Amino acid sequence: MLLIIGCANVSILLLARGTARQHELAVRAAIGASRVRILRQLLTESLALSFAGALGGVLLAYEAVALIVKWLPEYSFPHEAAIQINLPVLLFSIVLALVTGVFFGLSPALHLSRTDLAYVMQSATRRMTAALHGKQMHSALVAGQVALTLVLLTGAGGAIRGFVNLMHTKLGYDPHNTMSVGIPVHDDTYMSWQERSQFFEQIRDRIAAMPEVISAGISSNATPPNNGWNTSFEILGRPSVDQQGLRTNFVSLEYFTVLHIPLLQGRLLSHVETMRGARVAVINQTMARQYWPQGDAIGQQIRVPQLKGDPPYNPAAPDSDGWLQIVGLVADARDDGLRNPVKPAIYVPYTMRMRMFTQILVRTHVEPLAVLRRVRAVVHAVNPDQQVMGNVRSLEQWINTQPEWAQERLVAMLFGAFSILALALSVFGLYSVVSYVVAQRTNEFGIRMALGAGRQDVLQLAFRSATVSVGGGLVAGVILSLILNNVMAKWSPGASRDPLILLGVMLLLMAVASAACLVPAHRASSIDPIAALRYE
Repeated sequence: MLLIIGCANVSILLLARGTARQHELAVRAAIGASRVRILRQLLTESLALSFAGALGGVLLAYEAVALIVKWLPEYSFPHEAAIQINLPVLLFSIVLALVTGVFFGLSPALHLSRTDLAYVMQSATRRMTAALHGKQMHSALVAGQVALTLVLLTGAGGAIRGFVNLMHTKLGYDPHNTMSVGIPVHDDTYMSWQERSQFFEQIRDRIAAMPEVISAGISSNATPPNNGWNTSFEILGRPSVDQQGLRTNFVSLEYFTVLHIPLLQGRLLSHVETMRGARVAVINQTMARQYWPQGDAIGQQIRVPQLKGDPPYNPAAPDSDGWLQIVGLVADARDDGLRNPVKPAIYVPYTMRMRMFTQILVRTHVEPLAVLRRVRAVVHAVNPDQQVMGNVRSLEQWINTQPEWAQERLVAMLFGAFSILALALSVFGLYSVVSYVVAQRTNEFGIRMALGAGRQDVLQLAFRSATVSVGGGLVAGVILSLILNNVMAKWSPGASRDPLILLGVMLLLMAVASAACLVPAHRASSIDPIAALRYE
């Protein structure tokens, strides 16, 4: 779309520039220049412009690649992938730029090479009225520019609105001033579930005692907004159902305090229950609503067969795969990304099935990553051989790395950048057309003012020349935007389809179009009638 807008703009400028040179071309033809010679000269100039533009585009592309790579979703490409300018694509783009320059320079060149010598050489009548063909071509090109710009602006507005909506998604937990510190256990260390649980609890207790820390909790696999282990389960007294699943989260008591997940019914896991791997569980609202709609979930028993231990790497508490008693109900928190509905989930003591890796969620008074060095020192003090994962993130950064977040941000930025460029090109194109028409009608305006027309009348005439083009472009743009709605949905599933966005874009384009017409229209209304009558 941007390519078409750019080509239309170049065609408008070439035609306007060539029209201003009609007298020069007529003189060349009068002294013997053939039509082919004039055509070759105009095409050469067009090709030179295309080559200069292509060269500038290549230089800009090399600089822009690093920026676009930075915008890409984190896991959309392997980290070792080298994303750079591809030579065949580069050559194709250069050839495309040159071909479009020749193609869109051909029409103005053909039009201008058919110069009526007798008409043009009469300077007094040369600019009385613009050629009908030129007017129609200008109107069509401007209307096309406005239509495509409206489509891009509407797409950008929808993508940006969708991204803003995603930013304000109700999470169900508080990610601010909280970070997740990953701690992997070395092989052949802390092999029993008791040793491993005591080791992690000791680290958590020391981190929680730091003056900058408000609270610290353990989360083996429960760092939202995409967390939990997909498992099947059974409900005591009910037949097993195929595809009946939930998300199992291994946490400590402090987990809910750190993330500000409120308790709605019953109680939370106690410290004693956590340290002995008691068979108790807390469920979320979605699970209670789905399986116990009468509100009698507390006291029910469920069983998760996958909780069985897998020594030596994943030791488990005795009878961990037995029946679990539901003791509490907490509010829903995002566990399947930012866009998908919350899945049924249970929270069990992290000691029930110890893993080779766990995470300490740390809520602080200050920026959480600012105390990371001291947290590393605490872990090192507990075990000098123990290390912390290198990619420690705040929970807000966990949100920013979600695929839907990164995709929506990328689409919004790209659509925004392209639509701003399209808007700038459309403004320049419209300004050029109105300026061209004003120049063509200078003598006419002088005669009208000499016969009594006021500045307001001339101003309206100058604005009226762009009204049809802009109005037609807006209508065509609305139709295209509605047609391309489904295409936009594939690019940006969260894009907003609010009709107010379309209305706002239309008002913006009308305001910008009025501003683009204002300068040449004001110039036309301020002209001296005597100077206009003697214009060239």
